[in-house]
Amino acid sequence: MIPDTKSNWLGTLRHDVPASLVVFLVAVPLSLGIAMASGAPLAAGLIAAVVGGIVAGSLGGSAVQVSGPAAGLSLVVVDLVQTYGWRATCMITLLAGIVQLLLGVFKAARAALAVSPAVIHGMLAAVGIIIALSQLHVVLGGSSQRSAVANLIELPGQIADLHGHKVAVGVLTITVLALWTRMPKQVRTVPAPLVALLVAALTAWAFGWDVTRVDLSGSVVSWAFPVLPQGDWHMVVASVLLVALLAGCESLLCCVAVEGQHAGRRADLDQELTGQGVANMVSGALGGLPVAGVIVRSTTNVQAGARTRWSAILHGVWVLVFAIGFGWTIKLIPLEALAALLVFIGVQMVNLGHIRKVHGHGEVPVYVVTMLAVILLGLAEGVLAGLALAALLALRRLTWVTVAKRQDHDGRVHVTISGSLTFLGVPRLTRELRTIASGAAVDLDLNIDFMDNAAFEAIHSWRLDHERMGGTVDIDELHDEWYSLAASGARMFPVKSPPKAPDRWWLPWAHRRRPPAAPDTAGAECRLTAGAREFHRRTAPLVRPIFTELARKQQPSHLFITCADSRIVPSLITASGPGDLFTVRNIGNLVPRRGSEPHDDSVVAAIEYATQVLGVHTITVCGHSGCGAMAGVLSAGVQAGSLPGLRRWLRHGDHSLARFIETEGDRLHSGALDVLCRVNVQQQLENLRTYRKVDEQVRAGKLALVGLFFDIGAARVHIVPPLRPPFSALGEERGSQAGDGRTMSA
Repeated sequence: MIPDTKSNWLGTLRHDVPASLVVFLVAVPLSLGIAMASGAPLAAGLIAAVVGGIVAGSLGGSAVQVSGPAAGLSLVVVDLVQTYGWRATCMITLLAGIVQLLLGVFKAARAALAVSPAVIHGMLAAVGIIIALSQLHVVLGGSSQRSAVANLIELPGQIADLHGHKVAVGVLTITVLALWTRMPKQVRTVPAPLVALLVAALTAWAFGWDVTRVDLSGSVVSWAFPVLPQGDWHMVVASVLLVALLAGCESLLCCVAVEGQHAGRRADLDQELTGQGVANMVSGALGGLPVAGVIVRSTTNVQAGARTRWSAILHGVWVLVFAIGFGWTIKLIPLEALAALLVFIGVQMVNLGHIRKVHGHGEVPVYVVTMLAVILLGLAEGVLAGLALAALLALRRLTWVTVAKRQDHDGRVHVTISGSLTFLGVPRLTRELRTIASGAAVDLDLNIDFMDNAAFEAIHSWRLDHERMGGTVDIDELHDEWYSLAASGARMFPVKSPPKAPDRWWLPWAHRRRPPAAPDTAGAECRLTAGAREFHRRTAPLVRPIFTELARKQQPSHLFITCADSRIVPSLITASGPGDLFTVRNIGNLVPRRGSEPHDDSVVAAIEYATQVLGVHTITVCGHSGCGAMAGVLSAGVQAGSLPGLRRWLRHGDHSLARFIETEGDRLHSGALDVLCRVNVQQQLENLRTYRKVDEQVRAGKLALVGLFFDIGAARVHIVPPLRPPFSALGEERGSQAGDGRTMSA
């Protein structure tokens, strides 16, 4: 299909152009502030914003991500500028772009997502703290120190020696930024950073305050080609890789985060990394800061209604027009106001939401160690420390071993070992096994996905010693037979076996790990007998206490009437257990009306016993999709064939068929059978009301009638509403139709 070009341009004008203007208003002050925090020329921030918007926006793989100078990279740039100088830093940025381009070409983008988010969030929090501490000195009228620790030590003296006008501008900027979030939504369409800088500039100009002014000094239009860094080439290579990896990871994580905020075309991460690489090459060549995807600008872009990459591209165009045509206005901005903006941004980078997320996965130590190490040691050292701790924690989780022991009344000990058995778990494993009394009969279940030689030797040696002392050990492996293979001297698997669900009672025989033997003419054990043996061995010890209690008396709370279809397992689809359901099963989940022919006492007897002896609180009728009985009813008994008993029984479904024809007869379609199955559930609830005792209890509020419909293919249970309210008389109007029930997960 040929795209409608006119429609595309109208969509761009309607959605992307307004969004680009909003992002532009956010990008200009942030770009200036990040350049200031990076120790680079202020124009470098605007150059990076232009290149990030136009180049990365055009070539990247995301439709809505906005790239530009990132606060998370400012700490690296500061160190590079102080070590190599600005023009050499630009060359490092260019070389980092080449590395990113190659990584994107070789499809390595997904590998960057292997970095623990706790490391990234901890790094960004540390960078935010460092930025806030350093720029706070500027707000107070002084100058920032070389390290975060030095800034913290010098802070009390800086506070004692306040510079009036400069402090006032900084406090005013932070106040506007803080209060702007409380403004009405219509007012907040104007970005807070822009408003704060405008208020600070106008106030300083109106009152003639003595503040430091921002000056681009014509650097927007001046250009000099980057130079190669001088010094140890090992450190230069490490710097290039650090910039490439940090900018790439931040861009890809930002891309993934923004994907969940829009419904447009999904991002291509390798293409995004390639686009970021080209953008960094261009930015470095033009004298700009390193470029990365920025979450603040990207989120603003989505919230402003952007649909395509044109918003990011146009925002870069607007920054370029502003820098060339209106750059002179920047000198009206007080430097202290930019510093205050950076303090505010730095504090926001310590995101409590990130801490809550990593806490839920037990990764707070990684977050804290990364943050403290970055603050105290440096960015590269902090990231490496965080990655090392994350790897150690992952190794600990992968090699964690659990040993559960239980002893029966007859003295038999059941032991279950779960996890990955490696040499790291041997001390715990041997300690637990040696607590088992000598001479005991032991059932040892190995629920493991890996076993190395050290773990095998530990278990095997214990087994030999235990059997030598008169005990017995029966080993059963729920996954691949690691122990058996090792004991036989066979070659072990090179990797962990994929997790497989152990045998479960609810799995069909054909889906079991080791299905019971099928019956044959030679009289081999049938599956039911083998299943009973499996129950005795695995399940009976677990449920014996429950059945011992139930042996005295049953007290079910529900009478559950459902079809005899083999695919319906009441306890499975209702998450119930022994003693919960008093169950009646027949073909078609039918409840013969009182006095109907052919006469049936089986269902009536169950209803009487359940309501008058057991005192159940609920009677549930559960139908299901594709019911063969209802197919027979729908065919007027033709599908029952030469089964006279079945044809007679299906007469009890005539009322369901009549109601179906009455309500759905003019809308017959391919799904008519399932509609009849739902109508049949409603009709059986009506049939229950023909029994006087049932109707009296329903009227008195002592008994509830519930209809369920199990969609087999979707494995979902739907609630089918009754045809009338429970407290209405038998002759009242029936208003509800089949199929309009609620749904719940099965």
